[in-house]
Amino acid sequence: MPHFFKKKIFILTIITIILIALIIVSYNNIQSMNWLNNIISVPLTPIQNAFSFLGKKIEEGITFFNDVKEIRKENEELKILVAELQLENRELTGYREKVNELREALKLKDQFNDYDIIGANIIAKDPGNWFNIFKIDVGKRDNVTEDMPVITSGKSLVGRIMSADFTSSKVISIIDEDSVVSAKLAKPGGGHVIIRGDVTLKDKGYCRMDYIPLDADVAVGDIVETSGLGGIYPKGILIGSVIEVKKSASELSRYAIVKPEVDFKKLDEVFVLINKNVNEAGNTDNEN
Repeated sequence: MPHFFKKKIFILTIITIILIALIIVSYNNIQSMNWLNNIISVPLTPIQNAFSFLGKKIEEGITFFNDVKEIRKENEELKILVAELQLENRELTGYREKVNELREALKLKDQFNDYDIIGANIIAKDPGNWFNIFKIDVGKRDNVTEDMPVITSGKSLVGRIMSADFTSSKVISIIDEDSVVSAKLAKPGGGHVIIRGDVTLKDKGYCRMDYIPLDADVAVGDIVETSGLGGIYPKGILIGSVIEVKKSASELSRYAIVKPEVDFKKLDEVFVLINKNVNEAGNTDNEN
């Protein structure tokens, strides 16, 4: 038994010595590593700082690009919103103009007591930029017949009905070369004249004024209106204004260039004047 205990004590002593030795070695290694770390950290610190700075910049760059992406998205949304608002504004402007046109149309009845007035939309026109000949959506079913006057809501002369079928009619405007209107200068002593379309002026939207009386004082800016002669157009419908006065080739007479009040590039709605007396006479004949 004593021999057995001696052996155990010896083994424990050896293990204790080994553990103490390991602790001493580990401590020395740690001290040695701290010294080595101190040496290595001197040149590595600036590199570590540089990488840290670079990392921050990359992070800031990613944040910036994300912000730009978000701003672009918001910008696109704002563009869509602006487009929608512009569309609504155009629609409201269109409604306002339509209301104003209808108000003006109501005033037409005050001037043309002997006429029924019917509104019409333009549904087709001849090729080209100008509305010299065009089609409207009223016809014989609406009591519209050939040679009835056609005007705008602003009481300006457009032309006359050229032909009519049951549901639509064709209008010839005053700038067409086949159009002739009996007119007069709207000033004392202006005299009666003829307004007609001219093939050389049609592309400008102008008319020609012929048969100017020799004693008539015609000047640029003079207003021209229908005379009431000829049996088609009632008296006093505005045609346009004189923009140039010229002498004929023989220099024995004068003619003038007239700019119509109507813009024959922007027509979309017109009004037809239906003579009540003629219409009533026609209805009476039909009844008989």
